[in-house]
Amino acid sequence: MPFRQARNTDLTKSIEISSQPNSIDRLLLPDNLNDTPWEKHRRFADRVQLHYAGSKFERYAERIALCSQLLEFDLKAADGDAMRLQLRSTRFCRVRHCPVCQWRRSLKWKAKAYQVLPKVIEQYPTHRWLFMTLTRKNIHITELRDTLTEMNKSFKRMVGRKLFPAIGWLKATEVTRGKYETAHPHFHCLLMVPASYFSHGYIKQSEWVELWRDCLRLDYNPVIDIRAVKKDLNPSVLIPELLKYCTKESDMVADREWFLELTQQLHNMRAISTGGVLKEYLRELDSDPIESVETEGDKAGEERRQLLFGWQQSNNKYKIVS
Repeated sequence: MPFRQARNTDLTKSIEISSQPNSIDRLLLPDNLNDTPWEKHRRFADRVQLHYAGSKFERYAERIALCSQLLEFDLKAADGDAMRLQLRSTRFCRVRHCPVCQWRRSLKWKAKAYQVLPKVIEQYPTHRWLFMTLTRKNIHITELRDTLTEMNKSFKRMVGRKLFPAIGWLKATEVTRGKYETAHPHFHCLLMVPASYFSHGYIKQSEWVELWRDCLRLDYNPVIDIRAVKKDLNPSVLIPELLKYCTKESDMVADREWFLELTQQLHNMRAISTGGVLKEYLRELDSDPIESVETEGDKAGEERRQLLFGWQQSNNKYKIVS
């Protein structure tokens, strides 16, 4: 089955709205200054669908065409006179580069990380965190798969070095579009290091560059950004940056041929990996989180009614249908 019916509790922040019907319509039908994520990502999905149409990925176009066409929400009572919308069910296509599914996947990954990291911090209260971005020069889009394969091998080499300080890490791959059919692959990493790292075994910026260059076997110095997370800052605040989309939606729709080649190059390649002591905590990030979601049972006596929104491609809006 290419599709899965998803019935779930929305992991986005609960939306508080007035209990008046007209305000419900405005919630999903805002003006251009107050757009909603559902409409934004569904608009991009329509454009991605057109890129896939007529190509060897025609089946992706057919699946995206049916993705999130109907959104079933529960309208539940909240504090005071306010009501809140909670996603109850919709149909996701689970195509990797579907903007809607990519967004939902990112939300699920973030929610899981937010849930798990406090447990890690509780068990390792004195450990510190580093946020690191590893890059290399742009390559032609047709070289992306081989380049990412080599970058992943290089990261494993770096982790295996004696001076590598982290006892756990989370690594996410991002690919941005460059000029002249090029791509810019890079890794965003969250590293957990002992508190002693800053007094014994500290690695300077220039030494990180040299280490990554050696592991990647380059003949130039790559750009590396590495920052220590402040002691009083919960590393969870970095999760939105770390687990954002693998490819920006604007890059997906900018150049059809580039995007089709990107799809081919990234086929079956993992976007997120974990290691060290974080691997067991974040194991579920290795899977597609859209695949298995369930609706929480309704609480006894809870006020609830359902609303159904349908996508209208002609005007790029969701419209209440029931």
